[in-house]
Order: sequence, then structure tokens, then C-alpha cells
Amino acid sequence: MSRSYFHLHLVSDSTGETLINVGRAAAVQYEGISAIEHVYPLVRSSPQLERVISEIKAAPGLVLYTLVGHELTERLEEACRETGSPTLNVLQPVHALLRSYLGATSTERPGAQHMLNAEYFKRIDAMNFTLAHDDGNLPDDLDEADVVLVGVSRTSKTPTSIYLANRGLKTANLPLVPSMPLPPSFDRVRKALIVGLIASPERIVQIRQNRLLSLKADDNSSYVDREAVADEITASRRLCAKYRWPTIDVTRRSIEETAAAILDLYREHRLKFIAT
Repeated sequence: MSRSYFHLHLVSDSTGETLINVGRAAAVQYEGISAIEHVYPLVRSSPQLERVISEIKAAPGLVLYTLVGHELTERLEEACRETGSPTLNVLQPVHALLRSYLGATSTERPGAQHMLNAEYFKRIDAMNFTLAHDDGNLPDDLDEADVVLVGVSRTSKTPTSIYLANRGLKTANLPLVPSMPLPPSFDRVRKALIVGLIASPERIVQIRQNRLLSLKADDNSSYVDREAVADEITASRRLCAKYRWPTIDVTRRSIEETAAAILDLYREHRLKFIAT
């Protein structure tokens, strides 16, 4: 199947993360069509916007934007009409619904979601904790974690931990190694949610082989032996069952999907912990 392309302009007065996520989530639904992304973050003045408009004129396409300034919004929409580029203020329908429901008007504050508030510093604290407790680095303060991830090598523990930290959860992770007992610090874990990450042997072997290939290392070891890997995964399942830790199969899950499942488990865990 031949692939077609279109220009997707994402104009934001903040970091552009919202637009990028929305644009990609929608564009990926169209098979055989790919977006050529043009991202313009921190557009907050007329000179900055005029540079954006010149690029839109050079490559007309679909324009998504999140600009809260009325004058900038009008100028962008006017320019898009001239070039025949369809435009959409991505946040406008949400603002309209909020105004209707709350009976209040919003204030124009570009990048307000990124203000240095308590939630921001909570995420920074979580990230620092997570980096200090990565890949088996488990000091005595392990029970200060919100979540502890366990699993055999190559079950995406580290990237999932980083994602959770960005959501404000202090996350530690431990690789499960054959014949290696759990560290003593696990005996003192009371508050943290422990989750086991598992995957199919075939998937683990594939990822490990790619890892060895990138390192130009020998792959004639039990590290990539299908039966040995299957034994590792079976042992990890038994360990999780022994301690009644919930498990998540990450074979066909993205990092975001795995993290979403963990967040659901964490909310349930916190409710049970508070109740006791």
C-alpha cells in the first residue's frame, strides 16, 4: 500500500505537549496516511506568530492550535483562511463545556498547567526518587516508594518507572534474577504497591537479542535461550503469586498502557491502605 502525507501544524503558547498527543492520537487512526509534523511551541507574541504563519503558507495543511490570546487567535485563523488551511482550537470545546457547567469565565494564562506549584515539585521529587531507585538500587527507604516494579530483564521496568514518576509516583524497580533472593529491604515494605511485570518468552528473547546486537555481544547464552527465559518468567509468576502481588503482561502493551494499568491498581491500593 502506498503511503500519502499531509502537513500538520501544531501551534501552542505553551510546550505543545497537548497538541502533539492529540494530533498523533487522531492521525494514527488513518491507515496509509502519515502526518508531517510542524511543531511551534511558546508562541506568545505577534513576531513569533508571523514566523509560524510564513511556514504555514509555505506548506499548507491542517492547523491545530492552543492559543489563549484573542488577538493571536484571530490573526492565525485569518492567515489560515487565506491559505485554505483548516484550523481547530483544540481546547475551545473543553473551555466552552467548562464555562457552561461552572458558570464562570476563564483567565488567559498561557502555559498555566506548567506553573511551579506543589504538583510540579511533587513530580520533580518523584523523578529524583525514581532515578535513585532504578534497576535494583534499593536503599533502606524503599517503603517510601509509591510503587515498586519487579520483573525479569527487559520487561520495560525502567521506562515505566520514569513515566510513573512524571505522573508524580515515586517508583522503584528490581530485576528478578534466577536463583537470587529478594533483597532484605522488601521485608520492610508495607505502604508501597508492588507490581510484577511479565511478558511472553518470545517477546523477551526478541528484545534481549536486539539488546545484545546493539552491544555487539555474544548471544550464545541462557540470557537469550528460549527455555531458560521461559523458566525465568515462570519463576517470576510464582514469586508474585506467593506474595499476592498483582501482575501485568506487557507483551503487547505500550509503556503508556502499562502505566495506566498500574495507576488503576495504585488507586485501589491506596483506598485499601487508607481503610486499614
